[in-house]
Amino acid sequence: MSFKSLEVFYWVVTLNSFNKAAAKLHTTQPAVSQRVATLESQLGIKVLDRSSRSIKLTAKGRVLYDYAERFMALHAEMMQKVAEEQAISGVIRLGVAETIVHTWLVEFLEQCRRRYPSVTIDFVVDITPTLREELKSGELDMAFMLGPSQDDDLVETTLCSYELNFLSAPGMKLGKEPLSNSDIAAHPLITFPRRTYPYTFLRQELTTPEHGAPRIFTNWSLSTIVRMAEDGYGVCVVPRLAVLKEVEQGRLKVRNTQLELRDLTFAVAYARGSDEPTKAALAALACEIAKASTAGHRRRRRAAK
Repeated sequence: MSFKSLEVFYWVVTLNSFNKAAAKLHTTQPAVSQRVATLESQLGIKVLDRSSRSIKLTAKGRVLYDYAERFMALHAEMMQKVAEEQAISGVIRLGVAETIVHTWLVEFLEQCRRRYPSVTIDFVVDITPTLREELKSGELDMAFMLGPSQDDDLVETTLCSYELNFLSAPGMKLGKEPLSNSDIAAHPLITFPRRTYPYTFLRQELTTPEHGAPRIFTNWSLSTIVRMAEDGYGVCVVPRLAVLKEVEQGRLKVRNTQLELRDLTFAVAYARGSDEPTKAALAALACEIAKASTAGHRRRRRAAK
């Protein structure tokens, strides 16, 4: 029995899909099915119940899966202890929250290319709830997203925190600052989609029996949110650091408010598996770059005061 066959079996069961396991391992569904069949032949047992439509383990399959989990963890630990940087390789499917795209993602990709030339990164941009779901389903290998959360299925490490602000076009008349809740709610608000913290918090805090819920327009694209705010359509709620250029050029102005917003904290997250050494190395690099980026921003703000 080869370790590769055990790895294939582990991912079929973990992802509950032959197709997802094939995508995860960069192979084909027939090749995955053949691996599992070979494993069963070598052990002389059936590990999957073929009479079930979903992935269902037999009694012996459950025992084997328990061992497979331990083998995978031990293999990852071994690679982390003994592997050189040259051993960090593979294709990593990375999910990224757009705030990170507008801050230090390019620096991360450049440093990754220099330090780990055998790693290829394919990235997609989306909101955190979607990234988390795709990470847990195996469609993504890693993600830079809002977090960390209490999720035993993922390894999560804090990356950075960004102040969340109300911003608008400089010429927009909003009232005397600091703006009251009613001042804010009197204008359209533009922020991230419904399942994100800014939307849920604003709706909760600004809804009143007299006036109902505030007008909140949402979009997953930070660029779209910023453009609408620049054009005077409403007040946007985004991290100031993500729109630093627009603020410095006078296209957006930070507005002081009585309503306090909590910082947006981002984390790097990944699932355990055979490629854990590569993901752990990239996570450490992301933490290094995020920390340097945040520190540099703080120094520039102090110098500007």
